[in-house]
Amino acid sequence: MQNQISPLVLSFGASDPVAATGLHADLATFAAMGCYGLPVMTAVLTGDTAQIDDIHPLDADLVNEQARTVLEDMAVVVFKVGQVGSVENVTAIAEIISDYPELPFILDPFNAAIIEQGPEAEDLVLSIRELLIPQATLLLISSVELSRLAETWKENGDMDDVTADVMTLIDSGCEYVFVTGTHSENGEVANTLFNDSGIVRSDRWQRLAGTHAGAGSTLSAAIAALLANGLEIPEAILEAQEFTHAALSHAQRLGMGKLIPDRYFWAREPE
Repeated sequence: MQNQISPLVLSFGASDPVAATGLHADLATFAAMGCYGLPVMTAVLTGDTAQIDDIHPLDADLVNEQARTVLEDMAVVVFKVGQVGSVENVTAIAEIISDYPELPFILDPFNAAIIEQGPEAEDLVLSIRELLIPQATLLLISSVELSRLAETWKENGDMDDVTADVMTLIDSGCEYVFVTGTHSENGEVANTLFNDSGIVRSDRWQRLAGTHAGAGSTLSAAIAALLANGLEIPEAILEAQEFTHAALSHAQRLGMGKLIPDRYFWAREPE
């Protein structure tokens, strides 16, 4: 009799040699939450704990071959898309995702630590907006990137502005939008989940000391893993935030730069 397998999550993303963001962060988070991650590399990053120096996209045909081969062999239950690398990769990923409309799809394509990709940057954002966001079950995005994506360019808009920007994305087909990093009172940070009816939930967290790398990757990967384990979006959002906050609270200084989340903090805590 076959043993029960861990839920399979297929993740598109970049390879980070520091393992703070991208595929390596996803795999660690998936494993910590009882899932088995299937990594499809879209790009290779170069850098250290202080910064990401450059991004080297892989050819779209190679991205497509990696994913298609795995999907023909294994029963994936959730898709996660992080750093896409190029417009051509966006097109390839969008076609793959469209062939599996029944599967939840978590989209977290923006990483503030990655430098702008020159003349292609604007086209890349446009392709994400037109091809990936309309298919997403959940888009995870910072408040700054939200105004950029919605083409309103307001860096410090109020909640009415945020809601208006979110609704332009939901109207395109995205089911949920999770906006992170909105400043609130007492030094807290607010994260807010929206759907077509408005605000679903809003959670506030005390800002932690220090500068961290990989918080967003940890959060979106945790959401994907919790959906793979059967939770609904609102509950997955809360538990993923709790996990991420704990991983950041136990972050380690592995180099001379930013702190790296400890996704296995629970394994090192005394009973």
